[in-house]
Amino acid sequence: MNVIRSSFYVLWLYGWMFVMGVIFLPSLLLPRQVIVFGIRTYSRLVVFGANLICGIKVEFRGLEHIPEGPILLAGKHQAMLDVFVPFLIVKDPLIVMKRELLWYPVLGWYAVKSRQLWIDRAGGAKTMRRMLKVAYEEVRVGEGRQMLIYPEGTRTEPGAPPEYKPAGVRGFYKALTVPLVPLATNSGVCWPAHGLIRKPGTIVYEALPPIEPGLDSKVLLKRLEGELEAGSNDLLEEARGAAVTNQAVAV
Repeated sequence: MNVIRSSFYVLWLYGWMFVMGVIFLPSLLLPRQVIVFGIRTYSRLVVFGANLICGIKVEFRGLEHIPEGPILLAGKHQAMLDVFVPFLIVKDPLIVMKRELLWYPVLGWYAVKSRQLWIDRAGGAKTMRRMLKVAYEEVRVGEGRQMLIYPEGTRTEPGAPPEYKPAGVRGFYKALTVPLVPLATNSGVCWPAHGLIRKPGTIVYEALPPIEPGLDSKVLLKRLEGELEAGSNDLLEEARGAAVTNQAVAV
């Protein structure tokens, strides 16, 4: 049954991406915020379809920990869904994304127009300097956007040993001097990092209390990894417990 429902959801996911991409094509010539509105609308459709077709509910917690104005969020990354969620919890997200995504039809166009921050992993120090400059202009000097970075750099399986890449989060934290909010999740339980099968359940995104700016790099990294991993593992155990309970009720 999950295979059938997941297949229908893939059609929903990419079908609406095409439809919304066509509808909002004229907005490529309009102010950037029109595109942001379009991406936010599509993100709502992604979440709505996950619930309708796959039985996946999405719950947000701790949003009171996300202050208004410029911030840096550091998220646990387990599923494709994680890319859309920032548009539902902050006003104007600036997301660090792989350069390869810019070549995708529709997705790449709107990423460029909405001024997301792409990374060339082979670019070394030159790429990092460019990213820090753009981030500072967007977050501190310009429109006060809320920036999201995934410290591990890629999607990971729930409960897998973390492999944080410190250079990025350390650099942005130091350059921006804004609060850093860890964003924990258990999204990989229902929406695996790889493959098309989605499983029913509840995905939770939880914003944890902000880490104040100005900490020593080693202190920051230790605190971020400790809090983000603990928060995500708690949500993982919660999801597993709920799955066991549901199986017992079904029997």
